[in-house]
Amino acid sequence: MNTQPNVGHNPQQGHWILARMGKRVLRPGGKELTLQMLDGLDIGPDDDVLEIAPGLGFTAGLTLQKRPASYVAVDQNAGAVQELQARLGGPHVRFLNGDAAALPLEALSVDKVYGEAMLTMQSARQKAQIIGEARRVLRGGGLYGIHELALKPDDLDEDTKSEIQRALAKVIRVQARPLTVREWQDTLRAEGFMPELTRTNPMHLLEPRRVMDDEGVPRTLKIMFNVLTHPEARERILAMRGVFRQYAAHLCAVTIVSRKLSQLQEARG
Repeated sequence: MNTQPNVGHNPQQGHWILARMGKRVLRPGGKELTLQMLDGLDIGPDDDVLEIAPGLGFTAGLTLQKRPASYVAVDQNAGAVQELQARLGGPHVRFLNGDAAALPLEALSVDKVYGEAMLTMQSARQKAQIIGEARRVLRGGGLYGIHELALKPDDLDEDTKSEIQRALAKVIRVQARPLTVREWQDTLRAEGFMPELTRTNPMHLLEPRRVMDDEGVPRTLKIMFNVLTHPEARERILAMRGVFRQYAAHLCAVTIVSRKLSQLQEARG
């Protein structure tokens, strides 16, 4: 695995295979959960916004529709940054090449931060580093949104967790380390955030109804055609869907919007 926290552009990784087939919405809870996260963040014209690991720029487009005062995104994939800057960049819109665990931004420089489908791929130490960086750049009382893969129930045994992690890593070719919803909340609290909104969705990323809802009819038909005419990609995608279905009882997606606590609030506990 890359030593930097963000996942780079490896064409063998599951999300890039889906992207090559034409899929734009690659978040585990789909467009629905992304919209719920954005609603919780309540981005407005006075907000300076940071997105960590914007990927294909789907959520960036939704955020820019809200016309924030400024928007900056940080991604370690230089090619993706260049493409997004050319497509979406502007006077107050920047895409920067950088490390999520060492953001190229000044402390206390943004009001809202969010990241999707990237903390799941990090170790516990890397999760803490990235969340800590989000806290560093947020102004007092700022909001931080995440949208990640989660495990259920909260008391899921460690053996089953390890089995699911191994199965996911094999098919998506990334070291996935999802947490239970309670563990995600506790991880945020440990880094100085108070969860204010938590929503979950089934892990139906590759189910026909979710694809239709996320992508619309014309793009869904295009994706289906591409998958049918690319046997190697089809085999990988069916394998991913098989694992998602096999562990459906223990997989879900979660979005959590948390508020940055002051040091005094943290001390009061």
